Amino acid sequence: MTTIEAGAPVLQSVDHALSVAAEIAAEIGAGAAQRELEGVLPTEQLRAVSASGLLGIIVPAEHGGPDLPLSTAVEVLRVLSRADSAVGQLLLAHFVLSAAIRGLGQSEPAPRIFADVLAGAQLGNATVERGTRTSVERLTTVQRRAEGGWVLNGTKYYATGSLGAAWIAVAARIPGTEPAHGATVFVRAGEAGVTLNLEKWSSFGQRGTASGEVVFDNVVVDDAFVIDEGPDPDPVTADPSVLGAFDQALHAAVDIGIARAALEDGAEFVATRSRPWFEAEVDSAADEPHVVRRFGELTARLFALEALLAHGAQLVDKALAAPDLTRAAAADASLQVAAAKALAQEFAVEIASGVFELAGSSATDRGFALDRHWRNVRVHSLHDPARWKYIHLGNFTLRGTFPPRLGLLL
Repeated sequence: MTTIEAGAPVLQSVDHALSVAAEIAAEIGAGAAQRELEGVLPTEQLRAVSASGLLGIIVPAEHGGPDLPLSTAVEVLRVLSRADSAVGQLLLAHFVLSAAIRGLGQSEPAPRIFADVLAGAQLGNATVERGTRTSVERLTTVQRRAEGGWVLNGTKYYATGSLGAAWIAVAARIPGTEPAHGATVFVRAGEAGVTLNLEKWSSFGQRGTASGEVVFDNVVVDDAFVIDEGPDPDPVTADPSVLGAFDQALHAAVDIGIARAALEDGAEFVATRSRPWFEAEVDSAADEPHVVRRFGELTARLFALEALLAHGAQLVDKALAAPDLTRAAAADASLQVAAAKALAQEFAVEIASGVFELAGSSATDRGFALDRHWRNVRVHSLHDPARWKYIHLGNFTLRGTFPPRLGLLL
C-alpha cells in the first residue's frame, strides 16, 4: 500500500505555494530528460511534491487547509509540467478530485481524505475504460452487499495519477437503478482486490505517467467511500458548476507548460549548438533573421496561451467567490478555459514541432531528448477534442448559447 508521508507543511499563501512550486520544479526538471531516455518513472519526484505541501493547497479551511484559489493549483501544475510533464499530468487528477470533494462539506469521505491530503497523500484517477461505445460509459460496477457495505468490480484504463496515489477515485455505475445511477468510489491503493498494471501504458508520449490499467476484483468498500451521484444531470438545466472549467484549465496547464519547455530548450539549443546556414553570413544560428523572426512568432503564441489560461483560471476563482454561482459566471469561465485548451492543442504542438525547424538535424539526436516535448504534448493534447470546444464557442458567439454542463469536459 502506498504510504502517506507525515508532516507535510501547510502553504498558507499563494506566493508561498508558487515559490515552493518553483523550487520543486527546478529539482525535478534537472533529471527529466534522463528519466525519459532511461524509462524511469518519476516516483521520487512525486514524493518530493508530496513532502512539499503542494498537494494540500486547495484543501478548505474547515478541514485545516489553506483554501488557496483554484487558479493557484492551475499555475502550480503549469510550473511542474514545464519541468516534467509526466509529474504535471500525474497530479492533475489530484487537484480535480480535491476540488470535487470540497463540495461535500463535512460529509464523509471529505474529512478523512482531506486529512490524508494535508499529510501528503496523492489522489489518483480510475475513470475511463475500454470496450464501451463512448469514453463516458462505464462497465465497472459497485453493488450493495447483503452484509453491509459495497463491492466494486471492473477494469479501468488511462488511470493517470494511480502511480504514487494513496487513494484512487473510481467511476462506476450502480446496477439495477432506474434511471441509471453513477457513483464515485474511493479505494486505497493496495487494498485487497486492487491491482495496478500500469506498465500496460504503451503510448509514444507521456510515458512517465504510466497511465495503464487498474483492476478491481471484489473490492469491499465502506458506505462512507461510495458517493451515489444519482442520474446524470441534464446538460442544459443542471445547476451551474465550474469543476469542468477547472479540470480543463489543469489540462491546458500541462500542454502550455510543455510548450514553454519546448520553446526554452529549443532556444538554448539554437544559441549554443546549432550551426548557422551559410547564406545568412552570421556566426551564430541565433543571429539568423529568419530564425529570430520564427522564434518571435512562437513566443507570441506561447504568451497568448499563458495569458488566456491565467484569465480563464481567474474567472473560475471569480465565479466561486460570488455569493451565488450563476450560469453566466460558469459559462464565462468555461468558455475562456475552452479557448485556452483548444488553442493549446494547436499552438503547443506547433511550438514543440517548430523548434526543430530552427535547431536543425542535430537536434534530433536521441541523446538530447528534445523530441519528448512534441511526443508528450501531442499525446496529452488529445485528451478531448478541440473541435467540440470550437462548436460551443461558436454557438455562444452566434446565439448567446451557454455551453452545456458535460461533467469535466467544459
